[in-house]
Amino acid sequence: MTAPEASAARTEARDKLEWIADTYLSVGTPVQQAAARLLELGKNIQSQIAARTRANLVWLASAIGADSPCRTLAVEGGWYATVQVPRIQREEEWALELLREENVLVQPGFFFDFESEAFLVLSLLTEPGSFQEGCRRLWALTAAERS
Repeated sequence: MTAPEASAARTEARDKLEWIADTYLSVGTPVQQAAARLLELGKNIQSQIAARTRANLVWLASAIGADSPCRTLAVEGGWYATVQVPRIQREEEWALELLREENVLVQPGFFFDFESEAFLVLSLLTEPGSFQEGCRRLWALTAAERS
């Protein structure tokens, strides 16, 4: 493909064509040949992910007591759960304190475009024993900070 002299229209057209070419690249032959087997293998992985996320979510819902300063938001799908924590510090500070003091990794809500404080996002993909222990540490820290 050729284009006349450099111009804003030419640059814009080139950028749009590059985007189209990258977005709609065809799948490589090896992947096409393996697609049926990859999809078949994916079923087992999908069921494992679904079972783990469901088990962690059920545990989480039952683990937060009425006296806890935390509450979970409704989960509509995906592999994250959101916990609202006391607004005594910013969610970024909660996340850093959990990592530094308790060796627990959570994401602050602003990573997920929450517009207010203070929310922490937990991965339901975590191995159940580690997930439960991390939540217990979160509950203990929030209870200690509140008192």
